[in-house]
Amino acid sequence: MNINFEGKRILVTGAGQGIGREVALRLSKYKGQVIALSKTQANLDKLTAEDPSIQTVCVDLLDWKATKKAVQSVLPIDLLVNNAAVAVLQPFMEVTEEDYDLSFDANVKSIVNVTQTVAADMIKRKVGGSIVNVSSQASQAALADHAIYCATKAAVDMLSKVMALEFGPHKIRVNSVNPTVVMTEMGKLGWSDPEKAKSMLSKIPLGRFAEVDEVVDAIVFFLSDRSSMINGTMLPIDGGFLAT
Repeated sequence: MNINFEGKRILVTGAGQGIGREVALRLSKYKGQVIALSKTQANLDKLTAEDPSIQTVCVDLLDWKATKKAVQSVLPIDLLVNNAAVAVLQPFMEVTEEDYDLSFDANVKSIVNVTQTVAADMIKRKVGGSIVNVSSQASQAALADHAIYCATKAAVDMLSKVMALEFGPHKIRVNSVNPTVVMTEMGKLGWSDPEKAKSMLSKIPLGRFAEVDEVVDAIVFFLSDRSSMINGTMLPIDGGFLAT
């Protein structure tokens, strides 16, 4: 499949490490002008050392006003990947107010803020576009110690559907990708224990966790014109976990 993003400006949040970093590098390889957003300057410096063509923005997505200002400074944006997220894991009875607020602010509220800013400009310019929200299989299946994380990702899925409904008439598509465990730094937080990992792997028909590139492939597809009639979908990248 020949995919080319030449002439497209693409914003990727949470691009300092993990899936977001690999998305930024892949989109740049496909000739997109990538704007990588992260709260950690050191991670952005490592990214640009590998690919100097990538533009970077350092801002904490938990700061609504600073984020809006930062995103406005890099407009126009043609394609958006809302990837940034946190995973605060604990049994339901140990959830604190701080854990709850951090999780929803980082995983849900930041998507609303960034997308409002980007989409308003798209609509003003009367151009179509594509937005991909990185969700999780945890949006659709209960996982022990993941109560608030599961809830945030379920919210991301429904946000994606409503965005797709409201933005569709403006030729802006919105979809989410819903990976199983990917052994990034975030993935290791919940699944580095071999016994715990074994319990998850036993429920995945393919018998393994996802590779980062397999998630990137789906994101790239949704951003591209190859998915021009796909809007409002949640795509599991889970080896069949949700089918069991």
